[in-house]
Amino acid sequence: MVTVDADALSQVLGSVDLRVGIGRRASLPAGGLLPIPTDTITLVYIVHGGVVGHPPLGEGCHLDVDPRSRRLTVDPLARHDALVAGDAFLTLGGSPFVLEAQDDTSLMIADIQLADATSPLPALLPPFLTVTGFDAIEPAAAALALNMGVVDHSQKPARQGDPIICRMMATTVLLSVIRAWAANGCAPTGWPSLSTDPFLDRVVDAIREEPGRDWTVERLAAIGAMSRSTFAERFRTTVGRSPADYVTEVRIDAAKRMLEAGRSVSEVSRELGYASDEGFSRAFRRRTGLTPSSWRLANRTPIPA
Repeated sequence: MVTVDADALSQVLGSVDLRVGIGRRASLPAGGLLPIPTDTITLVYIVHGGVVGHPPLGEGCHLDVDPRSRRLTVDPLARHDALVAGDAFLTLGGSPFVLEAQDDTSLMIADIQLADATSPLPALLPPFLTVTGFDAIEPAAAALALNMGVVDHSQKPARQGDPIICRMMATTVLLSVIRAWAANGCAPTGWPSLSTDPFLDRVVDAIREEPGRDWTVERLAAIGAMSRSTFAERFRTTVGRSPADYVTEVRIDAAKRMLEAGRSVSEVSRELGYASDEGFSRAFRRRTGLTPSSWRLANRTPIPA
């Protein structure tokens, strides 16, 4: 069974920030078809009934939970052509995919867009992942998923804050699906590495460990044991962004966590290596659309009484 480093998993989960997370309900009769969008991330939770995929869901990791003992067994090569009530799956889009109901079926579907178009999440996940027994592995998130469907506003008017609440609910369920998949032995060996290149992995680890260091291309290239030009080209090809852009991404992700914990803007700015609070604020706003102070106000973790 493949195990995932807890700190690495926390870094992946902490980097997820949704711009849109809209939950909706879909009911299908037996044999009914539901096309899945190809231009967005889609999260599906099977509420009732069961589905098969076209093309077939095929091979993947299967998690079985004994409902009495709650003992989990993992079969990383199991076939799961059919998913039933309590299962969840995530697709990153990109290719046509259709669900077919095996009998009368109810689904919760969340159409998700990431806040940052350069987020590493799509590069870290397979195009399609499933979590069987999600309701037993993550019961709180599964209960939340049951209530994500959009209310029929013709019967009941929308309340203020509904889009924000829906986004927060979708974020929680999405993170729980990724955690269940990764923490229970379904992630491939070495996950969540951005590459199969140990020299680049060494560079990425160094940036994550010290996001506030003065990371020049020359310094990063030295860690990766490459020339400056070779490193810059290989990093961009493999990771999908420049070294400088990746450093900024890691810093902003770290800043979000620090601000949520109640740290001041000046503290965060200094610790993450910015020359001034103004420079930090500009970088943060470019990535998130909010100033650091606004982000902290909206996301700060409440202190227990």
